[in-house]
Amino acid sequence: MIEPTKTSPYELLGGEEAVQSLVDRFYFYMDTLPEAADIREMHQQNLTAARQKLFKFLSGWLGGPDLYIREFGHPRLRMRHFPFAIGAAERDQWMLCMNKALDEMPMSDEFRKNLSRALHQVATHMINQGE
Repeated sequence: MIEPTKTSPYELLGGEEAVQSLVDRFYFYMDTLPEAADIREMHQQNLTAARQKLFKFLSGWLGGPDLYIREFGHPRLRMRHFPFAIGAAERDQWMLCMNKALDEMPMSDEFRKNLSRALHQVATHMINQGE
């Protein structure tokens, strides 16, 4: 019997446990890196709700269960982020934390590079302030 090939980024990353680990590492860096202070200030003191939303979003975005859509409907990311002043600096802070988290995940360099590139595109789409 031929073993099925893992096809979705969600499966390639390692499924639910790996996505949760990525989110946990991301928020660890956002909460502790001085370079991420501006984006940390945009969040509530307690990061539990933000962690849950990012986990649910990434789950579906990576090709796993559409947890975010089931609970909140279409992500409408740009609209949901519009109340926050997001420029290139904030995007770069977000990506700093995400890239540090990705660096801790077991995956091929090519997969890491592709994920980072795709997340950078999403983060760039959130920019709503000129520099």
